[in-house]
Amino acid sequence: MSEESTFFLPVRDYCHRQLITCSINDSAITAAQIMRDRKISSLIVCDDSDQPVGIMTDRDLRNKVVADAQDPRTLEVHSIMTSPVISVKEDDTLFEVLYRMSRHRIHRIGVVDENNTLIGFINESDIIRLQNRSPQHLLRSIDEADSNEELRQINADSEQLIIFLCRSGVGTTSLIKLISLFNDQLTDRLITLLKQQRFAAIGQKSTFMVLGSEGRREQTLKTDQDNAIIYSDQATEDEIKDIEAFSHAVIEALIEIGVPECPGGIMARNDFWRRSLSSWKRIVNEWIDNPKSENIVNFGMLSDMRSLCGDSSLEQELRNHIVEKARENSIFMARMAHNVVNFSQPLGWFGRIKVEKKGEHAGKIDLKKAGIFTIIEGIKTLALDIGIFGGSTLEKLQLLQAKGVLDKSQSADLEAAFTLLTGMRMRSQIDAADAGEEITNYIAPETLDRVEMGRLKEALEVVVVFIATLKQHFRLEMLRG
Repeated sequence: MSEESTFFLPVRDYCHRQLITCSINDSAITAAQIMRDRKISSLIVCDDSDQPVGIMTDRDLRNKVVADAQDPRTLEVHSIMTSPVISVKEDDTLFEVLYRMSRHRIHRIGVVDENNTLIGFINESDIIRLQNRSPQHLLRSIDEADSNEELRQINADSEQLIIFLCRSGVGTTSLIKLISLFNDQLTDRLITLLKQQRFAAIGQKSTFMVLGSEGRREQTLKTDQDNAIIYSDQATEDEIKDIEAFSHAVIEALIEIGVPECPGGIMARNDFWRRSLSSWKRIVNEWIDNPKSENIVNFGMLSDMRSLCGDSSLEQELRNHIVEKARENSIFMARMAHNVVNFSQPLGWFGRIKVEKKGEHAGKIDLKKAGIFTIIEGIKTLALDIGIFGGSTLEKLQLLQAKGVLDKSQSADLEAAFTLLTGMRMRSQIDAADAGEEITNYIAPETLDRVEMGRLKEALEVVVVFIATLKQHFRLEMLRG
């Protein structure tokens, strides 16, 4: 069997269906004895109704009992088990298992049937044949890296893994989630190394945030840095100087491992994107009070913020402030929507797809400009208008449907269009990376067959309808100037 086909094997062919259980009221020593006698490394924990509620592993015993010098005779299983059990469906592929193990940093995962009933387990060792092609292998390498040079090589390896997975048929949504996971862990490891070397106190009164596509967990292969820092109003002068020094160090380290700096300067080492909490609140107020294009762009970028490490309560307070101010200012939200609908019109006369007319990409289609930007920013604007902040574009889309802002039909159309456009962009970027060419957001029409071109046109027609929806929702015909 080829290595590629392994990713598509169903979980049901690999999982262990014999579930060995213990009670939530059993002592830790009783559970450990069961594991010893049955020669297993984990137990399913059941409640008084004999329903699975968690899992207890040898790691739990080691980390929560032995390491903390707890008495295993008096400590009950419910106080050390892991709950709920992370699971996949038995018809899922092994790739889904690998992704969830990587995402949650676990070595075994539950398997449920169509009724969501736990029927078995699958361990990392069951799919060890993937070896170096495994996301786990790469994540372990990140955890064990002791230098920027090692992380640079791992970053390059992660790109090759994404190319391999794409060629193996793994879907775009899964690939994007995996890219985000790799990038988060690489940055986290870099920061850990910096803290060990020089910045031990960093994060106690500050938080390092990622913005833009990284904040939404929607990165593709073409990515650069978009980040910022919030620090506490109680930070001392010396602590602020330390935060500033850290911001320069982490940006340089990211560049060193292969993450380019942001051409627009949206990076924490720049004073504009490194502020106290009160200063961030003031600048948000200024942006909203003066909705010129530059301020709207900055507001939109900050509205994708996600705390990666440090004191996340600072991000939460700023997030609450942004939501409150956005909902209070309908004119600003309308201006934000106006910026979106004016960014591009994807179709020209007679419904023809627009291509670049000049420059090095003349004759090509800019997928971001044609539709991806409009969907992302349009959905973000609608979401902020009703107090929804954060999450991916598709997550926000689901909430907008649930809230009745978009109907089921349009929501499904937008999801399909967004998935198609990002999939085309991803495949084009992977083809370019594989060929050693520049990674861009462009595709050449001649590389698409008639069916693909038809699907692309349908997706852009959905974008045109969405533009009309934004105009109507925000009553843009009422705007002046």
